[in-house]
Amino acid sequence: MKNQIDSLMQEHQIDALLVTGSAMHNPAMVYLTGGGHITSADLIKIRHKPAVLFCGVMERDEAAKSGLEVRLFSDYPLKPLLEQAGQDYTRALALRYRQMLLDVGLNKGRVALYGQVEIGPLYGILKELTPLLPDVEFVGFTRDPILMPAMMTKDPQEIERIRRMAKITTEVVGRTAEYLTHHRVEDEVLIKPDGKPLTIADVKSRINLWLSELGAENPEGTIFAIGRDAGVPHSSGNPADFVRLGKTIVFDIFPCEAGGGYYYDFTRTWSLGYAADEALELYQQVKNVYDTIVSELTQQTPFAQYQQRTCQLFEALGHPTIQSDPQAQEGYIHSVGHGLGLHVHEMPFSGAVAGQQDQLVPGVVITIEPGLYYPSREMGFRIEDTYFAREDGGFERFADYPYDFVLPMRT
Repeated sequence: MKNQIDSLMQEHQIDALLVTGSAMHNPAMVYLTGGGHITSADLIKIRHKPAVLFCGVMERDEAAKSGLEVRLFSDYPLKPLLEQAGQDYTRALALRYRQMLLDVGLNKGRVALYGQVEIGPLYGILKELTPLLPDVEFVGFTRDPILMPAMMTKDPQEIERIRRMAKITTEVVGRTAEYLTHHRVEDEVLIKPDGKPLTIADVKSRINLWLSELGAENPEGTIFAIGRDAGVPHSSGNPADFVRLGKTIVFDIFPCEAGGGYYYDFTRTWSLGYAADEALELYQQVKNVYDTIVSELTQQTPFAQYQQRTCQLFEALGHPTIQSDPQAQEGYIHSVGHGLGLHVHEMPFSGAVAGQQDQLVPGVVITIEPGLYYPSREMGFRIEDTYFAREDGGFERFADYPYDFVLPMRT
């Protein structure tokens, strides 16, 4: 949670955070400001001091909603800075950053960099800024030890925002099921009212429309993959493919709040009309493994333990896994889950990148998503729900939704 940030900064010898970019679809900035219509800003937080938010004059009211001290870029006019920099725009911005950092009381120490911006301009500015502040060291992390661990545990307000996204997401999934099953069929292909075949692109268009109507966004896209594509875990599906009966469909949907807030993550596997015996058997195996993992979830345990357990269960059923063969391309070939919040994937992790901090502690939000993938057989299967580790030691699924594999056609 946010109250961990100062102690994490101290633990990792970081004197300040510099976060840059928009307050929309920019997790670090959203986390520290609460989000809002701020298209370009800089936030500086010195350890054990409140953050200061710098923005343009046109967005001062939006910035003020953050509750942070707001300072304006117009207090650092570019014209004299450009004159000082010999009309070098990059150097002028570096001079502005130097003055901003000095004005908040930072003239030495280690500054950790965050935010989502174009890397080229930022690199140029930092290259100019470094000699201007010789006692300041700018630091970037591959594995973030400050904001990501803080984000890992959610407060009640964050939980309610994710719960709202769960409701929206499952509403859209239900609408999608109804939409699919009420099409007429010719030669096992779903047909639209205009007589043309229903395509993956048509389905995704409806999904995006419904999400927008319900106040959500879909910046990462949707996985709606049929047949062979369902056998490749992150194949998003070929837009031109026809929607057919009897083919496995992996429907993985992970929208977020409008403006780039909290995400939800949810997957069901369907077969329209009927399913082959092999598909029915493999789907039931995935469901059994899912049920076993959920029943065994225990707090204060490493999340990676459940990845090992998932591999063990699938291997006992005769399937290859990335535990027995790290280069496997069929069978069970990904991790069993991940944290969820302002990122679709965040701590705690369960797979190869999991570390000591990736624990199932109270306040974490995680996905559980075992699957089997056989593109050579033109089929794939995944079941995914998102869970919250409650303070009482239990785990709560955010949204109930049926696990039906075969969806009967209703026309």
